[in-house]
Amino acid sequence: MTEQNYEDYWKLTLEYTDYHDKKFLTTLQMLVDKIDTLNKNGNYEYKSADYKQLQKEILSKVPKTASNINDQLASTRKAINQCIKLGFVNPYLSSYHVNTKDYLEAKSSKRRETYFSKIVYSNSKFNSSTTNTHNWSQINFLLKTLEEVGKLHKKEIIALMLVDIEKYEGGYISEKEILKYTTIAEKIGFIERKYNQVDYLFNLLRKLDDVVFVNDELYFKQDAVIIFGEDLHKETKKRDSYLHRIYKNLLKEETEDKLKITQCMLEKLSYPSLVASHIKPFIDSDGNEAYDPNNGLLLSRNMDILFDQGYISFNDDGTIIYSPQLNQDVAKHLDNYKLDSIFINENRIQYFDYHRNNVFRRSA
Repeated sequence: MTEQNYEDYWKLTLEYTDYHDKKFLTTLQMLVDKIDTLNKNGNYEYKSADYKQLQKEILSKVPKTASNINDQLASTRKAINQCIKLGFVNPYLSSYHVNTKDYLEAKSSKRRETYFSKIVYSNSKFNSSTTNTHNWSQINFLLKTLEEVGKLHKKEIIALMLVDIEKYEGGYISEKEILKYTTIAEKIGFIERKYNQVDYLFNLLRKLDDVVFVNDELYFKQDAVIIFGEDLHKETKKRDSYLHRIYKNLLKEETEDKLKITQCMLEKLSYPSLVASHIKPFIDSDGNEAYDPNNGLLLSRNMDILFDQGYISFNDDGTIIYSPQLNQDVAKHLDNYKLDSIFINENRIQYFDYHRNNVFRRSA
């Protein structure tokens, strides 16, 4: 393996971990007020003197516990940089995110959390600071990778911190690439040496809307509910990552063999991200059923959600059955589709029977 310096990629050091805390909110509000003052004529150019004055003003409102003034100012600088790294404020005090004031003025913690997620996803850049502009959007990259692979173990998330994002034009990496970086992270002892930065990242992920950790693995919450049920904190059945990769690969190979391309089996569209969707839910399957490709369909994310949540099912001939709970406009759109007979076999028909009787939402 080629030796490479992995120390300069994802850098996340934060002053505060509670984003509803008065100290963080006061610091951010003072930054916004300062930017409004400096940029009132629309042509402000950054001056270090303005920044030093801002540091002192924030320190007067948000005192630090350090014993000397230099350490207090350094701590304040870290707090200002946090607002930039998370995307609330842009480098050189040039501007702030369009939703930063919405975040500050939110009437509830839930609404603030939603704005927090939007700002961090769209504008956070961990390697930026007051006087350093960086183009890497790490959270954006991480969540797009999660969308591609379905789930990320904590070790895989740590490994992502080694990725040079600029090398991946698609904005995400594959399962194969994740495995490579995980091997590297273990080899160079990255976790032990970057413990604080790793902890900051996990804390940040736990505060984002619609993602959740289950058994040390990160999922989109909707996907986790489909797999584990509504109670994500109860004892759950652990999925074997390697067997699941093989299961998905077999479904991909089936579409390539029958359609000459990897596509959604229902829509026959080549989405960049497809889901290996269980017919008999994973949680209800035994060891053989859980990884049997006949107990699966390769679907787009939208079709997977409708199928896994029981809003649609299939007759033995592949025609779609619609739940009374499904909106009519969606059902009308799906009238154009049918599961092709090339994807139907006796084993799959048995799994469809289970789905119709145990998953499908029959009543309104």
